[in-house]
Amino acid sequence: MNIHESAEDYLEQILMLLEKKGHARSIDIANERNVSKPSVSIAMKKLRENGYIRMGMDNMISLTDKGYAIARKMYDRHQALTKYLLQLGVPEEIAKGDACKIEHDLSDESFAAICSQIV
Repeated sequence: MNIHESAEDYLEQILMLLEKKGHARSIDIANERNVSKPSVSIAMKKLRENGYIRMGMDNMISLTDKGYAIARKMYDRHQALTKYLLQLGVPEEIAKGDACKIEHDLSDESFAAICSQIV
């Protein structure tokens, strides 16, 4: 999967909204990510053109299978890395922020090793 980090973050945010609210709209994404609605619109257009999301007539956003696979991977990594950093004594907000940075570049092998250490 060759996709930019920002696109991974948007896909992850869509998944989080779908799990939390049962739906995802551009305005929800903008509010959660603290970015402008035009920025989200541009990102959603690119994700749609690349086959990662679908936009309904009601402006609801859904993930394609391809988009869901990436979103799930990023979200699972984020949760596991956050938990691991918390176990090391890192304060929660720092752990969440660092997990977001690490999740994109960490190899599958290193991630598996970290997961084996999570209690």
